[in-house]
This record gives sequence, structure tokens and C-alpha cells, in this order.
Amino acid sequence: MDTTHTAADTAATVDVPRGLAGVVVTETALGDVRGREGFYHYRQYSAVELAERRSFEDVWHLMFRGTLPGPAERRAFLAELAPLRHLPADVQDALPGLARATALSGPLAGLRTALSLLGASAGFRPVYDLDPGRRAADALAACAAVPTLLTALHRLGQGQEPVAPRDDLPYAANYLYMLTGVEPDPVTARAVERYLISTVDHGFNASTFTARVIASTGADVAACLTGAIGALSGPLHGGAPSRALDTLDAIGTVDRIDPWIRARVRAGERIMGFGHPVYRTEDPRSRMLRGIARQFGGPLVEFATEVEARVEAILAELKPGRELHTNVEFYAGVVMELCGVPREMFTPTFCAARVVGWSANVLEQAADSKIIRPAARYVGPTPPEPVPVVTPAP
Repeated sequence: MDTTHTAADTAATVDVPRGLAGVVVTETALGDVRGREGFYHYRQYSAVELAERRSFEDVWHLMFRGTLPGPAERRAFLAELAPLRHLPADVQDALPGLARATALSGPLAGLRTALSLLGASAGFRPVYDLDPGRRAADALAACAAVPTLLTALHRLGQGQEPVAPRDDLPYAANYLYMLTGVEPDPVTARAVERYLISTVDHGFNASTFTARVIASTGADVAACLTGAIGALSGPLHGGAPSRALDTLDAIGTVDRIDPWIRARVRAGERIMGFGHPVYRTEDPRSRMLRGIARQFGGPLVEFATEVEARVEAILAELKPGRELHTNVEFYAGVVMELCGVPREMFTPTFCAARVVGWSANVLEQAADSKIIRPAARYVGPTPPEPVPVVTPAP
């Protein structure tokens, strides 16, 4: 049989870089990352400036509805969100068993199942079958419930009772309240809020792309977000904030910085919290979070700043010509540690923000019914080979 490929076989395929690096797969009005400039934005606004000047709910409104709300719109939006923080009884009842089942895996693993259950309980239907208003309502409900689910799973895993959400607290303060059982002070709440705003969206990263691929099939919102959470759970994506702090712990003291870093760089190991696949200059999120950390001050911040300076100097010496700076994970870990967030909740906290960006991308993708279906190059044995016939044993 002739196995030569015809022009028709290959006409629809185009070679692209591994990992789709730099490949434009769609158009978006939600935001972009300009890596060479060290700048990223949500719609037409600088993301860092939004983190400095607006609330998390304002940015949520921007991502979902296209505008920053005025006072009346903000009040209406907050009133819309408050009841959605409370979980349906059947979901609430399932959480203790789910927390036990995921005791070794943690709240992020539990969230995948809990969010699927929430979607089923709330009757989420495929986005393909829904009008834009119903899609947005499902996405809003899912986003509002994520902090409640995460904190409940964490507390149950620690042998504590979940803390019910408070309707009077803003998103970040409510998250910390449900996590610790204590209303946070305004400085701590605002520090976490600024972090959350800075991580709402960040281009077509792996989890956002995953959410959009699932949305392109017409699946329901919970399915899209569950897939995104799976992508986020990977240590090369959302799992680095606690690992960056683990690096500081492993170094321990200032006199150990240089030998520890040199040994890792020469061994070709990755230094967690440094480098980014998009930025070729300082990560603007890291710059902002460094400023927040310095407002707190203290030995951890002083040590982290010294480690940052020495790592950049050593990398410049051993890998000249490469721009390697701290990324968002490095100072995110420091800030969350200072704000009392347990390390096992660092990536879940990231998820509590990014779920809004994922959802906005799901809604945008759902408006375009074209399924995302790329191609792969087959490199296995040449087909077709005869299928061996197995002679039955006597």
C-alpha cells in the first residue's frame, strides 16, 4: 500500500514552536502581556495600577462586564455576589468526606471535585446551549463559591469547622476570615487583595488556554474551570510560591547564599522564583509585591531582598547575557507568609484570584463556537503493519 502523504493530507498543518510559544491562537479583549516592556494589562488598564487603586470586585466587574463600576454599580455588584458565596446544602454536606479523601493531596485537589459537584448541584448546562446572560450567571456563581470551597476544605483538613462567609466583608478580607476565623486587619487584607488583583489574568498561560480549549467544546463552566485547576496544579505553573519560600528556608542564612546558589546553577537546576517565559525584564508583579513586602519589613523581607540581589548577580556572572529576575512567585510567597496564609494554601489562594480570569476567558471563548482542534505529527512506527495473529494455546 502506498503510504506517501498527499498534498491534501498536509495542507491543513503548520509547523509551530514547541509548547505553542508565541503562536497566536485567537483574539481577546481581556488583556495582554508585553514581556519586553515588563507590562501587562486587563482590558485597557494597567493591571498593577488597578491593584494599587481599585478593589478586587471592581476588577472582577471589569473582566466580566467590560467596565470599572461607579459607586452605584459597585453596590449592586456586591449585593449580587454576597449570596453566591454560600454553598448549597448538598455541596456543604459533601465537603467533610471530600476533605478526608484529599488529605494527602490538599485543597486544590479537593476543589476539582467540589467545583464539579457545585456545577452539577446548581444545574450548570453546556455553555453551547446557553445565552450569554446564563453563561455569565454560572461563571459568577462558580467564582464566588471558590473561596468558600477552598477555605472549608483547608479547615476540615486541619480538623477545624468551616467558617461561613460574611456578606459584609470584601472578597480578600472574607477569604482571610474564612481561612483563619479572624477578621483580618485592613493592612493585611489590602496586601492580599493587591496580590489577588495582580494574578487575576496573565495572557494565554497553560491554565487559561486549558479553560478556553474546554469552553470551545461547549462544555459547562464547571468543566472548564476544573480543567484549568488541573493545569494550575502543576509545579511549573501555579505551584511555585511555596517552593520559592522553600528555597529561602534551604539557604537559611546570608553566608550560605552564594555557595548554595552557585551549586544549583552549575548543576543546571532551576532556582524557584526566578525567570519567566514571557518577561525579558523585571516582572511587574514582582516589583509591586516587593514593595508590599518592604512595607511589612522584618527579617524575612531583608533576607529575601539579599537573596534576590545575590541570585541576580550570580546568574549574571555564570550565565552572562541572560536576563533572569524574580517572578511573581518569589515575593508572593513572602507576602502571603507575612499575611498568615499557610504555605499549603499559597497556590489555592492564587486560584481564588485566577478563577475570575479563567471565567472571563471562558465567556469570551463561548461566544465563538469554533472548536480548538490542533494537529500533531506522528513519529511512531510506519503504518500500516499487519496485525499479528495470536494462535490460541492448545
